[in-house]
Amino acid sequence: MSILDSLSPRALAAPESGIVEVVNYARGRDGLLPLWVGEGDLPTPDFINHAAMASLNAGETFYTWQRGIPELRQALADYYGRHFGTSLPMEYFYVVGSGMQAIQLSVQAITSPGDEMVYLSPAWPNIAAALEIAGARSVPVPLQFEHGKWSLDLGRLEAAITPKTKGLFINTPSNPTGWTATHQNLRDILALARKHDLWIMADEIYALYYYAGGRAPSFLDVKEADDKILFVNSFSKNWSMTGWRVGWIVAPAELGQVIENLVQYSTSGVAQFMQKGAVAALNEGDDFVRSNVAKAARSRDILCDALIATNRVHTLKPDGALYSFLKIDGVTDSRKAALDIVDKTGVGLAPGTAFGKGGELFMRACFLRDPAQVADAAERLSRYILGL
Repeated sequence: MSILDSLSPRALAAPESGIVEVVNYARGRDGLLPLWVGEGDLPTPDFINHAAMASLNAGETFYTWQRGIPELRQALADYYGRHFGTSLPMEYFYVVGSGMQAIQLSVQAITSPGDEMVYLSPAWPNIAAALEIAGARSVPVPLQFEHGKWSLDLGRLEAAITPKTKGLFINTPSNPTGWTATHQNLRDILALARKHDLWIMADEIYALYYYAGGRAPSFLDVKEADDKILFVNSFSKNWSMTGWRVGWIVAPAELGQVIENLVQYSTSGVAQFMQKGAVAALNEGDDFVRSNVAKAARSRDILCDALIATNRVHTLKPDGALYSFLKIDGVTDSRKAALDIVDKTGVGLAPGTAFGKGGELFMRACFLRDPAQVADAAERLSRYILGL
C-alpha cells in the first residue's frame, strides 16, 4: 500500500498542469523562446519595486489589514473609476494573494461540494481544477470555432445549467482563445444568470488588452447594483508582476466579512510591502500598461501574419488577451506536438490539451514579448509548420 492511498481523493485527483509539463521539460535550454506561459518578458518596473523596498525599509513587515490596506483599496477604486467609469467605494475591493486565490476564495464562497459551475471552454485550466479540488463539479461549454474565430452559443450555455448549477465563470477577453464578449453577449449572459438565480464569476484580467482600442466590454457596463457578480483579477499581466502573487476581488460590500474570514483561514492577508508596490502600480502605472498593450499589439500582428501566411494555420488575430490559439494542419496531438516543437525549434508553446474541451487540436502562444523575439519565433515556427 502506498502512502498516497491515505490522502484525500480530491488531492490525488488534482491534475498536473499540461502547460507546466512542457515548461519543466525544456526549462533552461539555450536559445529558448518561451511563449508557453502567460507573462511578458519585462521584469517589474522600478517605480513599483522602489515602493515595495521603501515599505520594507520602513519596517512594514507585520500582520496587516486582511481585506487589504486602505491605501490599496482606494487605489483600486480610483483605477476602476479611470478605466471602467465606476464610482464604487473602496469597500467593494478586497486584496488577496494572486488572481488564483481570488478564484479559489470565490469558488469557496459560491459553491458547496456537489454543486456545479459552468464555464466557457477552452479555458485556463486552473478554474476547472479549483472547482474540482473544492468538491464542486466544473461543467465546460465549448465556444464555437469557425473561420478562425471563436463565438458563444447562448443556447448551449443555457442547456448546461441544471438545478445544481450555482454560477457561471466568464473569462473575457479569453485565455487562451482571445474571444472577447460584446456588450450584447454580456447582457445575454447576465439575463441567463438572473433567470436561473446564478452567480457570475467574471475574470476580466485582460480587459485592457483589447485591440479595437480602449478597453474590452465589461459586466460593469451592463450590471445592476443587485446583480450577483464577483470580479476576480490580478496585478500579474498589466504591470509585469506575475511573481508577486497579488490579486483582488470586486464584490458587494455586504460580502466583506465573509471574504475577510476566507482570507484569514488561507493566507491571513497579503504582505504590506507587496501591497505598497501594488499601490504604485495602480497610481503610477497607466503609461506602463499602455506601452505593454502597444507591444502586445505589434507582436500579435507579427506572429499571426507570419503563421497565417503559411496557409497551414487556422486562426485570426485575437480581439483581446495575450495569446494566439493556433490550429495547425497535421497536428492531431497538441501535447506531443508541443514537445516536438520545443525540441526542433526552441520555441515553447502550450498544448491545447491543457485547456480542456475544444482545445485539443490547438497550440497557445503568448505574444507579450519583444517584437524582435516574436519575429524570430514566428520564423522558426513557420519553417516547422511548412515541414510537416
